[in-house]
Amino acid sequence: MTGARGFTTRPEICGSFGMVASTHWLASATGMAVLEQGGNAFDAAVAAGFVLQVVEPHMNGLGGEVPIIGYSAEDAEVFVVNGQGPVPAAASIGAFEDLGLDLVPGSGLLAACVPGAFDAWMVLLDRWGSLALPEVLGYAIGYATNGFPLAHGTVEAVAEVESLFTDEWSDSAAIYLHQGLPSPGERFLNRALANTYERLVREATAGTEDRSGQIERARDCFYRGFVAEEIARYCAESKVMDSSGRRHRGLLTAGDMDVFEAQVEPPVTFDYHDYTVCKTGPWGQGPVLLQQLSLLRALDVGSMAPESAELIHVVTESAKLAFADREAWYGDPSFSDVPLPELLAEGYAAERRALIHDDASLELLPGSVAGREPRMPPWRDLGTASSAGEGTGEPLSALGVTPGDTCHLDIADRWGNLVSATPSGGWLQSSPVIPGLGFPLGTRAQMAWLTPGLPNSLAPGARPRTTLSPSFALGPAGERIAFGTPGGDQQDQWPLLFFLGHVHFGRNLQEAIDAPAWHSEHFPSSFYPRDARPGVLVVENRIPEDVREDLRGRGHVIEVSDAWSLGRTCAVAVDSKNGWLKGAANARGMQAYAQGR
Repeated sequence: MTGARGFTTRPEICGSFGMVASTHWLASATGMAVLEQGGNAFDAAVAAGFVLQVVEPHMNGLGGEVPIIGYSAEDAEVFVVNGQGPVPAAASIGAFEDLGLDLVPGSGLLAACVPGAFDAWMVLLDRWGSLALPEVLGYAIGYATNGFPLAHGTVEAVAEVESLFTDEWSDSAAIYLHQGLPSPGERFLNRALANTYERLVREATAGTEDRSGQIERARDCFYRGFVAEEIARYCAESKVMDSSGRRHRGLLTAGDMDVFEAQVEPPVTFDYHDYTVCKTGPWGQGPVLLQQLSLLRALDVGSMAPESAELIHVVTESAKLAFADREAWYGDPSFSDVPLPELLAEGYAAERRALIHDDASLELLPGSVAGREPRMPPWRDLGTASSAGEGTGEPLSALGVTPGDTCHLDIADRWGNLVSATPSGGWLQSSPVIPGLGFPLGTRAQMAWLTPGLPNSLAPGARPRTTLSPSFALGPAGERIAFGTPGGDQQDQWPLLFFLGHVHFGRNLQEAIDAPAWHSEHFPSSFYPRDARPGVLVVENRIPEDVREDLRGRGHVIEVSDAWSLGRTCAVAVDSKNGWLKGAANARGMQAYAQGR
């Protein structure tokens, strides 16, 4: 449908009972089923989150992590659950140097952190949910036991690492290649993963009907019981091929698992026009969206034409500056002094805004903050090379470095609670399945540098700075929006386009999602092998040719992507002006859906 505000694939759905949007229709259906059962948004998010682990194993898993932003209607406050696990105590820069490595491998066991997702979901369920553990885990158990239609993306991921599975990761092959390469739509099940979920429920509920007690026992089973024991044994005994081209054991131990707890903390906020935007702390890249807004706030974005060269240019140049600061300043604030208030201050934004000119910058320009000079990591400059694997001597997928991705979900309930969560990590193509558990570990430590003295340098017990970045906004007249996307370094670029389209151009949720998208690849990638492509601006071919030519004239290195290829944003909202709950999901990839009534 084409209207005054642009093309849209679907209606923005409205209702008053509940609203769920996620990157997989089965997770959306699960979340809605929990709401129909009487659960709240937090119960629905936990159930949908575990279903995503089953049906999108190339995007996330039980061995991964999840940041969560929630809004409690009862408390009228926004909170963050930090589900990012730290690197092991043995994971020092020296330990990697002793192995002859100058980057943390992007696959295998060396990059494994403590799996943070399970505890984060349990904290959310215990503190803000209402249903019991067996009720919310039953959906994931059902799909893992009885099967689900395999997604195209899962099949593509398995195909890219088929030889690795066959030659090296036999336990992964036993699940994903047990009858040869699977086909899209095939009924697929993971009985080993189902057994893990079932045992967690069985041991957690044995002898007690107390809801919180069961959740606490499940956390013990995972981090101090059979799951932790099996993970520690596998890491200690198994030498696994990784992206270095060599086999290594893991560093994760039962002691690392034992001391982990997901933390609840306040969000980082920034006021933009009539909205307060809420993000995670600088242990993720969330504040980079706020920094972009701080630059754009005084540039009169609303007077620019949607998808015009002028708008794309200033948004892209703002992204370059904000992401440069991400590289120079962001890290685990428990280990690094991150000057976040200064980075979000108007005085600093004004200094940085003056660096935005009519021509595109080809430099990476972090700012000096509070008298401190920035230090930058030693990334690889690929220029405009199109292959991240160029020059490595091996196809990266052959070594288990097929790029992983991420999931996302947003949920609103009839009581006014909202959740935005971005589960990721534990990708089937990046680390071998642990026998007896049915899931692989994550590889998030690849995002830390082996250069000392950086905010995101590898340090025992520190959380590597991730790209995972759910979003939440409090708007005028009580409007509340939960939104986000998969996409690595694009996770605070594509949602920014969504937000600007809604705020400045009057687009509803679906129209803002469906609008033509773009992103910059100017700054270092967060993923192995940590490359940067200065000046490269990727745009959908729905951006008109005359706009692309204007951008080229400004100095941008334009790469044209297929129509409907960039961005996978989902969103839900509470519109207090008329009482509606609203939802929208991305048509790109033909997998995300919003449901509600």
